[in-house]
Amino acid sequence: MTKISPGDAYEIVAGVRPTPLILLCDHASNAVPAEYGDLGLAPAQFARHIAYDIGARDLTLGLAGRLGAPAVLSGFSRLLIDPNRGLDDPTLVMRISDGAAVPGNREVDEAERQRRINRFHAPYHQAIAETVMAVQGQGLVPLIVSIHSFTPVWRGRPRPWHVGILWDRDDKIATAMIRGFAAQGDLVVGDNEPYHGALEGDTLNTHGTVPGLPHALIEVRQDLIAAKTGVDDWVERVARVIEPIMNDIR
Repeated sequence: MTKISPGDAYEIVAGVRPTPLILLCDHASNAVPAEYGDLGLAPAQFARHIAYDIGARDLTLGLAGRLGAPAVLSGFSRLLIDPNRGLDDPTLVMRISDGAAVPGNREVDEAERQRRINRFHAPYHQAIAETVMAVQGQGLVPLIVSIHSFTPVWRGRPRPWHVGILWDRDDKIATAMIRGFAAQGDLVVGDNEPYHGALEGDTLNTHGTVPGLPHALIEVRQDLIAAKTGVDDWVERVARVIEPIMNDIR
């Protein structure tokens, strides 16, 4: 687990050339500020998916470098507060996550909830909004792509997908991505699997669906990107899918 200092709500990678693509990584980090200690959890819990999306940060950074695109990544663990949840979502601050009780969240009251929103959730989303405005300021239509990862097994059931594309009301970008991954010939591709993309108030709903910007969420199975060789492979796989979509955005 990496410790962060107060105020480290996000990490930004600047784009190296004008491009419509904006990469997001909501669950990039398993870090908590020192004042929260370990939230009452054993260190091993911070290596699990309950704390962050394994491999997603490295994949996002690799794609940003490969495509020259800006990226906004969270700097805090989802155990502290989940940036991919709306403010009225009951799972915004989790007291139990995949069987693990989180003692440090047990007594979170409205004041502490608001404190975490102000220090972590809101600054992360403000950084996304400012990045979107910067791309629009270049005369481009932002293409927002959020990078996540999912566990190979959930509640005892293996998940067959290598990659899933999540979407809500507008399937244009998602359909192009599904076709792109399927064309690689060796992947099981999920269409709104292993989760459904319709989640009111989440990151893509806020920054993509509501303002009407093209967007999609890519979920890669965690065992495929847990090591550097896997990340390198998936940087190329995802880049081959995104590049033609970027070129078509108007």
